[in-house]
Amino acid sequence: MTMNQTIALLLGVHAHQPVGNFPAVIAEAHERCYRPFLQTLYRYPEFRFSAHFSGWLLDFLCQHYPEDMALLTAMVARGQTEMFGGGECEPVLAAIPARDRLGQVRSLSAHLARRFGQAPRGAWLTERVWEATVVPELADAGIAYAMVDDYHFLCTGLAASRLDSYYTTEEDGRRLDLFPISEALRYRLPFSPAAEAVHFLETLAEQGQAAAIYFDDIEKFGIWPETYAWVYERKWLEQFIEGVLASKRIATMSYADFHRAHPTRGIVYLPTTSYSEMGEWTLPAAAATHYDTLLAREKAAGSLSEHRPFLRGGIWRNFFSRYPEANWMHKRMLALSKRLAALPAAADYAQLHELLYRGQANDAYWHGLFGGLYLPHLRRSVFHHLLRLEAALERLAPAPANSCLDLDYDGNQELFLHNPEVQAVLRQDGLAAVIEFDSYRLAQNFGDSLRRHDEHYYVKIGQAQEHKTSGEGIASAHDRVEFKHEIVAADIVPDQTGRALFIDQRLGPEGVATLVDDYASRSGTQFTAQGEGWRIEKTIALLPAGVAVSYRGVGPQLAAISCQINLAMPSCDGYSGRYLLADGTIPCGFGQLLVLDALYEITLDDRELKGCLRLRSSQAVQLSASPHHTVSQSEAGFEKIMQCVCVTLVWKPTRGEEWAISLEVVADPA
Repeated sequence: MTMNQTIALLLGVHAHQPVGNFPAVIAEAHERCYRPFLQTLYRYPEFRFSAHFSGWLLDFLCQHYPEDMALLTAMVARGQTEMFGGGECEPVLAAIPARDRLGQVRSLSAHLARRFGQAPRGAWLTERVWEATVVPELADAGIAYAMVDDYHFLCTGLAASRLDSYYTTEEDGRRLDLFPISEALRYRLPFSPAAEAVHFLETLAEQGQAAAIYFDDIEKFGIWPETYAWVYERKWLEQFIEGVLASKRIATMSYADFHRAHPTRGIVYLPTTSYSEMGEWTLPAAAATHYDTLLAREKAAGSLSEHRPFLRGGIWRNFFSRYPEANWMHKRMLALSKRLAALPAAADYAQLHELLYRGQANDAYWHGLFGGLYLPHLRRSVFHHLLRLEAALERLAPAPANSCLDLDYDGNQELFLHNPEVQAVLRQDGLAAVIEFDSYRLAQNFGDSLRRHDEHYYVKIGQAQEHKTSGEGIASAHDRVEFKHEIVAADIVPDQTGRALFIDQRLGPEGVATLVDDYASRSGTQFTAQGEGWRIEKTIALLPAGVAVSYRGVGPQLAAISCQINLAMPSCDGYSGRYLLADGTIPCGFGQLLVLDALYEITLDDRELKGCLRLRSSQAVQLSASPHHTVSQSEAGFEKIMQCVCVTLVWKPTRGEEWAISLEVVADPA
């Protein structure tokens, strides 16, 4: 080492917004982050950096903010910026079929080549989820290197001092080079003062490190709390850039230039993992609490940094076993991908692949610090694109009108019923309920709701409430718990079953309500449940644009029957969703409680949907409707999110006599 030792700063930023995110959210992200970041970097041509934009976000920004994206194009042209590839619509590559991995990566590479004149050599891995199975497709798509966290390398036993360059891995004879992203840098940029960050880099240079490797969310530079004022108004980014350029020990460099100039450090095989926080988020509540306690114990003992590589939680795919709703969505996507791949190879299916790729966007399939799976508009976007794809596939290669299989591998068969307008899916699990109800014309799954799950972070709610009443000062910044909404104990009680359409309860003479979950299937669509003094027969059938459920029963032990119909309406509790009565009156919106007697028909009108649902009964029923909320954490605090409208219909059979009633739910485009 000499006093003239320099370090290569490989600085990269990753920009992504979920497919289906609100335009206003993207506009704010651009104003507070993307625009000022690009404008600032443009003024410093000598400062080299790398950037990754998911393909659909890049298109959105180029369409709505062409002047700012022209700056990015100019920086690429003058050699200041290296663009990174990856999956076109930001999938977790390990969670989609190999053919789609290859297709998504090639799609974004071609996208970048058209826009910037050069195809990428590097790729961003969504959420830094690593499985060795992704290597062949990345290599076959022309990708030479990617980045994962240094944590991935530490889990192999490599020393932190050796993580200043890239290593090589292989799978099935294909090579991929891997750069370890420095956690120390991720925690400092842009949060520590600019001068301290520059000094830290110079210290690494004095230690003889070849490169300081950084690649992280660009949203940290303006969107995260307090960062806009810090990064731009207080000039952190300018100060950091100028400090780096003024230093004789730091040289900014693209990943491509560093990769060409340096040989690999050798072979490495990484375990299946992501960043360390993901290992906690993907565990079931009880296990996550135990894991969190174990980490806290190690931290208190001063041994966490030494032992952390050997204290790993779950893997990303565990989200599918933890959340049945995510698993169902994922398995529906896989099945449609298989159908698309089975089409004759001669035709051009580019538009269908675009629908599939958007349905593979990662954000709605999991949940961590950000809302993800808990956000209805993100799940709706996935189903919107998948249903448009399914409708197109039905025109090209129709599936059987009825099919039965265990699609989600939960041990229960699912029966798919469909016609050109709608589809209903019944699970043979004893509930005799409709778990998915689709309108192809509206591209909407009205069964797309989320049950209340047990979350390990709910313990923070009780701790915060105890703290508020104890008068023992305030929580530290690390332990602070914020609330966007008032949360009470009843809000976090887990649901007994998943949310679905036509879930039945029977009320006995003593007034005790009991879930009917022991329906026996007679023919796939016909079910029978019975007990001492009662019997219910239930039949489910498709209508031209809806689904009908017929009940027949008898028994003195049936004082009343209720049917719960959970309906995912895009407007949720927004002003665009409302109930309409037969006489045209509007009693309230979806976010309010509604109770009506002797009702035959009601319409759920939703302007976001550009259509409505009509609920009809052959007999007068009592109706109660209320919003179903879940509670999740986000960077802004605990929040209640409306998932669906929960409509409950109640009727009272004549005791001892045979009775019958039929209910209909019909989708009606505007």
